[in-house]
Amino acid sequence: MDQRFELVAKIGSMALIRKEDKDIDYNIFARLGRDLKPGMILITSGATEIGRLDYLRRTGRELTGDSEQDKADYAAQGQAIVMELYRRFVSPEYGIRQVLVEHTHFNDSVKRDHIHRLLLRAASQGTIPIINYNDPVSDEENRKLELYHRRLSGESVYECVDNDETASVIAGLVRTKTLVLMTSTEGIYRDTSDPATLVRDLTGDTIEEVERAIRALQDKCIGASRAGANGARAKLEYALRSVKNGTTVIIGHARHHLYDLVEGNAPCTRIGLKASMAEGGNIPCG
Repeated sequence: MDQRFELVAKIGSMALIRKEDKDIDYNIFARLGRDLKPGMILITSGATEIGRLDYLRRTGRELTGDSEQDKADYAAQGQAIVMELYRRFVSPEYGIRQVLVEHTHFNDSVKRDHIHRLLLRAASQGTIPIINYNDPVSDEENRKLELYHRRLSGESVYECVDNDETASVIAGLVRTKTLVLMTSTEGIYRDTSDPATLVRDLTGDTIEEVERAIRALQDKCIGASRAGANGARAKLEYALRSVKNGTTVIIGHARHHLYDLVEGNAPCTRIGLKASMAEGGNIPCG
């Protein structure tokens, strides 16, 4: 059985809100919802930030307790809103399935296989998996302790707190042809203050060539879109992991349709092997 998904997409928190209005960007949800179809997987951020905005709107104030506890509380409040919005805009003929994951699901082979089989069933059953890191039940201290002991025993581990990493892991798990990382920018810039420096292609005939291009660009990447985010350097690192698994990675603005990003009809950064890109990977737009 061919287990390759045509497309895995990930959307970041800042792409789902109108920061200046302190509100949800419903247009983004509507556009992305209409684009999603069975055979695709969406990794979504946004629960924590949307939960924070919802709490602020209802109470007129923000939480002021322990930052990790506040994050968990906001995420628990925001998850229901995020899923309700996707359900509102995804075509009613398609089912959607929420899949909440933690790092432990990918560091344990039995749990990883369970997630893999769940995703394959979703595709065959005409439904769309929507994945998010399970922040409400994730305890940072316990997570760090577990990962420390795994590393101590020589294991290579996944943290997956950053949904860019979660997207990379999922893309490798299902062997997708294309991974689209949807952000609040048009892609990766050599100079974030100059839109003309958008990097359109990071490609090569070999993995080594692609990696050299990524390393050179990482040296110029400074800053992130919000506190706690890892920024373009980390995004490129996770993209490289996917390219090594045979996936083409596209980084672009969430205001564009998925198929426009995939087919090259919108500005973006494309990362991968030239041979893989030549194979196509178009998705239906109807």
